[in-house]
Amino acid sequence: MKIKIAILVSLFLILVSFKLDKNDLPEGFVYARSIIPDLEVELRYYSTNNFVGDTIDAYHANKLIITKQTAEALKLVQEDLLLQNLCLKVYDGYRPQEAVNHFMTWARNLNDTLNKQAFYPDVNKRHLFQEGYIASKSGHSRGSTLDLTIIDADTQEALDMGSPYDFFGVASWVDFQNISEKQKANRQLLQAVMLKHGFRNYPKEWWHFTLINEPFPDTYFNFPVE
Repeated sequence: MKIKIAILVSLFLILVSFKLDKNDLPEGFVYARSIIPDLEVELRYYSTNNFVGDTIDAYHANKLIITKQTAEALKLVQEDLLLQNLCLKVYDGYRPQEAVNHFMTWARNLNDTLNKQAFYPDVNKRHLFQEGYIASKSGHSRGSTLDLTIIDADTQEALDMGSPYDFFGVASWVDFQNISEKQKANRQLLQAVMLKHGFRNYPKEWWHFTLINEPFPDTYFNFPVE
């Protein structure tokens, strides 16, 4: 009996060890909430609320993974915003190359336009590569790029930025002028607080930022989000 128990205990420990190993992240990466516990995360590619209209390959959980340096800088952004009773909501961070490949496959299927009206009403799908909306590599796969917005800390309501997240078109450009003064002010608040803490923006997407001193500037990762 003791031998059987010992064998069962050993098997249990092996299984636990395997589970822990499976959930380990590459060196230099962290789950963002391990450093910013109150961070609001809504990974759009783990849902159907995105331009594809389906969950994207390699997104297996609503868990934001980023490099440790990015998380530490983002914590300073969060603390800064909380002084104004505001905080961050993140839509995407680390993105596996497998997910990028999914986007490419989707973009080549010109008949799949399920969410065209919501996300790219004025762009012909056959031009998504040509106009730079879809590419074979993404800075997100390096682990230090984020898509995010600002929300009210009490209501959790997102500030009005003048266009939806992931909208393909000039309305998403940071300096787009055909929006209200309040929407411009909200965009500038986001731009200013991110720049203050070491992030550079992407001028054609108000939500898109990359840590200036990113630790893996030339490496594209492909481990799953889980």
